[in-house]
Amino acid sequence: MKLPTDPNTFPDHDVVIGVEHASVKYFVPHERVATFKEYAIRKIQRRIQNNEFWALKDVSFEVKKGEIFGLIGANGAGKSTLLKLVARVLKPSEGRVWVRGRVAPLLAMGAGFHMELSGRENVFLNGTLLGYPQKLIRERFNAIVDFAELQDFIDAPLRTYSSGMIARLGFSVATDQMPDVLIVDEALSVGDTAFQNKSLERIREFQKNGASTLYVSHGMGEIERTCNRAAWLDHGHLRFVGSPKEAVDLYLDRIPAVA
Repeated sequence: MKLPTDPNTFPDHDVVIGVEHASVKYFVPHERVATFKEYAIRKIQRRIQNNEFWALKDVSFEVKKGEIFGLIGANGAGKSTLLKLVARVLKPSEGRVWVRGRVAPLLAMGAGFHMELSGRENVFLNGTLLGYPQKLIRERFNAIVDFAELQDFIDAPLRTYSSGMIARLGFSVATDQMPDVLIVDEALSVGDTAFQNKSLERIREFQKNGASTLYVSHGMGEIERTCNRAAWLDHGHLRFVGSPKEAVDLYLDRIPAVA
């Protein structure tokens, strides 16, 4: 079925993410250029030769309201690129991607944070980037810090935080208000088990209230336990969409052939 440009005109209102024949092409310099000055000179002289690299090629799928949809694949398979399309950070080179509703992305460790600012200042910075009004952030500040379990560290510079502490703060800010679509890109993998379980419980609560989650993890057991459906990406191509167990089995069967 061909997806319309405007998601509000799509006949199936249970669909919140539509990806239709999406491709992303990057241009990689053929030769290594040491400095920007050298690159600019070569560019002017038309001496830059680029190779085409397709991070994604002809990917199509849908995510429905209330689904936890997993994405699996090896490093470089195109998972993060796909999430950036859904988060509207990137535009596809070909095809189209649309999302219905508000998106809360957790795309990379420390994204939207400033390492020299305190945890307190970063709550306001990250909340603002997510579209939260300042009044709401002030009202919800204590609840955000409590969920992240960072009461004793909230006024310390973020550069003093461990990766797990940064992940906790990022997840707490992004999920304080229920989004229509939550994007999680390995953000929970660095946290301790107790916080991972607490975060997954919040995701499931969102699911009960109709929110959808696009979830990337290298933990195959986690994908099988958590997700309703899963997709396997391989070198930018979508190889399978369906049951999490079947997706994981196909992916794991592929690993020896790739190695």
